[in-house]
Amino acid sequence: MNIRVLGYNGSIGSDRHTTSFLIDDDILIDAGTGVCRLSLEEILRIRHVFLTHSHLDHLTGIPLMIDSIFSQIKTPVTVHARHETLAALRNHIFNWEIWPDFSVLPNTDHPVISFEELLPGGSVALGLRKIHAIPVNHVVPAVGYCIEGDGGVFAFSGDTTTNDSFWDALNRFERLDLLFVEAAFSNSDIDIARKSKHYCPQLLAADLLKLRHRPPVYISHPKPGSEDVIARECHAEIKGFAVEILTENEVFRI
Repeated sequence: MNIRVLGYNGSIGSDRHTTSFLIDDDILIDAGTGVCRLSLEEILRIRHVFLTHSHLDHLTGIPLMIDSIFSQIKTPVTVHARHETLAALRNHIFNWEIWPDFSVLPNTDHPVISFEELLPGGSVALGLRKIHAIPVNHVVPAVGYCIEGDGGVFAFSGDTTTNDSFWDALNRFERLDLLFVEAAFSNSDIDIARKSKHYCPQLLAADLLKLRHRPPVYISHPKPGSEDVIARECHAEIKGFAVEILTENEVFRI
């Protein structure tokens, strides 16, 4: 299983792109501005998008991506997400005011996008891969994902803060080979992190103690300009794990 980091930042600026990870060549985990890294040929190979939640930095690539390949799609791209996330997409994006409703275009029998509810705790099997949705603690209903492939197990927290559900779920897997987890704010902004339900290095370090596995840990979602501070604080706070900030366009194979 290949995991390509299309974007991992908490916002945009210069070479920064927001969250999106390409699994092999046909699955996106979130679809932020990182989708812009893909060529049209690569976008055409995407068949499934799994969203963690409804915030704009995690889904802004979907309407533009679908528009780019509208005339070339033979079967719809399926968006998997919680009920609340799909409702937000329908009501606030694909509503004919912000963007056309591509779930009924070119017609209801042959749409170019379809929506499939994924319950927290549920899973979807795609070939040799199984994608598990894990409830997490954010300001809107959200999930993280754990993906089992033929070569290993990868997990991504999505946006979250202090919780037990994500860590308890990961502990039930026999192995965990790679973990992407957010740390949006530095420790000096711990009050903002708590209010917006994000991690800072101090909060993340405390929660990582709940994990029985010891995978390499890669940090996502740092706010622009805070990357270096967050990296230093993560190295200082987190013990017993190899920790690095993600790099855009980096590819992992497990």
